[in-house]
Amino acid sequence: MTNQARKPEPFEPGLVPAPGELLVWKHHQHFDRWRDLPCVLCELDTPMRSHHGEPVHKACAEEWITANPVKARQGRFASDAQPKRGRAADDHA
Repeated sequence: MTNQARKPEPFEPGLVPAPGELLVWKHHQHFDRWRDLPCVLCELDTPMRSHHGEPVHKACAEEWITANPVKARQGRFASDAQPKRGRAADDHA
């Protein structure tokens, strides 16, 4: 039996935020607790990962979206997909 590192399962990205808005990265796969790698944008080490597995600081990704609004629409960095809310979630009574 070999001791191979298990590759994380892909998870679904959501919408790309508008320039100047924040990314919502709550999914546990955005954080690699075992290894820091150089950020693809600033080259400083980070445990953060994009949906595509790129090492990137969340703040760097947000700045990149603001600086590159046209390229950002291609979905390089996106927020997590938000679960659909049912009617029960809207009931405040």
